[in-house]
Amino acid sequence: MNRFATLFNAIDQSTKTTVKVAALADYFRDAPQDDRIWTIAIFSGRRPKRAVTTTKLRAWAAERAGIPLWLFEEAYPIVGDLAETIALVLPAPAQSSDHSLSYWINALRALTDSDEDAKKAFVLDAWDQLPPTQRFLFNKLLTGGFRVGISQKLMTRALARATDRDEAELAHRLMGDWDPASITWAALIEEDDPADNASRPYPFYLAYALEDAPEALGAPSDWQAEWKWDGIRGQLILRGGAHFVWSRGEELMTHRFPEFARAVDFVPDGTVLDGEILAWGQDQPQSFNALQPRIGRKTVPKKLLQEAPVILYAYDLLEWQGQDLRGQPLSNRRARLETLCADLPPDAPIKLAPLVPFDSWDKLAKVRQTARDAMAEGLMVKRRDSLYGTGRKKGDWWKWKLDPLTIDAVMIYAQSGHGRRANLFTDFTFAVWKGNDLVPFTKAYSGLTDDEFRKITAWVKKNTLQRFGPVRSVTPHHVFEIAFEGIQASPRHKSGVALRFPRMSRWRHDKPVQEANTMDDLNEMLRTYG
Repeated sequence: MNRFATLFNAIDQSTKTTVKVAALADYFRDAPQDDRIWTIAIFSGRRPKRAVTTTKLRAWAAERAGIPLWLFEEAYPIVGDLAETIALVLPAPAQSSDHSLSYWINALRALTDSDEDAKKAFVLDAWDQLPPTQRFLFNKLLTGGFRVGISQKLMTRALARATDRDEAELAHRLMGDWDPASITWAALIEEDDPADNASRPYPFYLAYALEDAPEALGAPSDWQAEWKWDGIRGQLILRGGAHFVWSRGEELMTHRFPEFARAVDFVPDGTVLDGEILAWGQDQPQSFNALQPRIGRKTVPKKLLQEAPVILYAYDLLEWQGQDLRGQPLSNRRARLETLCADLPPDAPIKLAPLVPFDSWDKLAKVRQTARDAMAEGLMVKRRDSLYGTGRKKGDWWKWKLDPLTIDAVMIYAQSGHGRRANLFTDFTFAVWKGNDLVPFTKAYSGLTDDEFRKITAWVKKNTLQRFGPVRSVTPHHVFEIAFEGIQASPRHKSGVALRFPRMSRWRHDKPVQEANTMDDLNEMLRTYG
């Protein structure tokens, strides 16, 4: 655990990529193999399940620290992180230990089925033998909220440096449904011919947002355009007579979308398709709102299957007849994909995502303005000779989204943030007018600068009307422009609507509160875009 704490400090105390990669590479060379595997798992989101509720942890920490629970609860929002709050209030450890990271993780995994007394005894004993940084990391593992400033790409780069293996190969090895509790370092990283994992997806190739005018990309003939569909990015894998569906977030979703089981009847074995999972009806894609009831369900009732059937709108072919095609130009991959989809029956759960024809950037810009009519968010622009890369890379693939929808709203509630923003009010509730009343309709916590957050925090402290735990009701005075990607009806919300990806795009110092938008405006947007 001491070695892992040293790694964490090196990563946490630097903003330089080179420093983080070097620290990780050194760790992957020297740490015990089980610790290396768990470190990869932790940094890629495969954290052990939470063994103890946060309510119990807060109570036990207050008891061990000899302070009343109310005082701990007051300190928590100031610190902004539960694991750090616990580490700070506890007395110095009375003993010491040199257990490894994997020891503590395995102990926590074994703790899941223990009774409350055994859990408490174990946690208190651990707190009493770990120094501050290790105690903080142990608490992170306990709460299941481990986040660190390392991307999958940086971790893969460090692994490549430590093992002298190809970075793209390592990225592929780390994909899929491997279990850190049972896999070996050799099987995961070192073996030249690792045990075949038929379900393993390829690392997704991601696009950057187009920042400059498209004319800067050069000749239009070098590029192809597609709609940027508003669904779930996924890979459909057909290997070994079975099919697998993976999301971009490396979540296996096969059983959530049973429609794709029929793909084995139409698509040859050894095929991997990249595309968008969309709700489909009336021979066209439906809005994200139609897909949303399917998201998060482990099983799908028959009624929902009938109401919101899904298809894969395929736009890339990554593997064909067992051959990896990612090293071929996009134009070649697209041609093979078109041949594959031409032979599919009309009722197949896979359809070819159409290209958007254009011969000038000006014409493409005009087509982009019709994206919402096509149930899309905008356009994707891809270089025809581009290879299928790993992760996010500038130059070959760009997303050219529509400008977001906006509405002016009044801030009526404020709540402090977390982490480095724990001393600032950053989470706000916004309302629009309905007659003479303000009706709350959304929350937002991003979009302002640090300086703006400091200014609004000072104002909130002086203009609080009531407190509801960590939430403050404030004088209706400030108007903000709220940007969002979509709107849908929602019986769970008092306003009857819910926004997709709301954020603050502007603080409207120029607009008095009386000129904020109304529920009629929201409902009109719902009729138009919902």
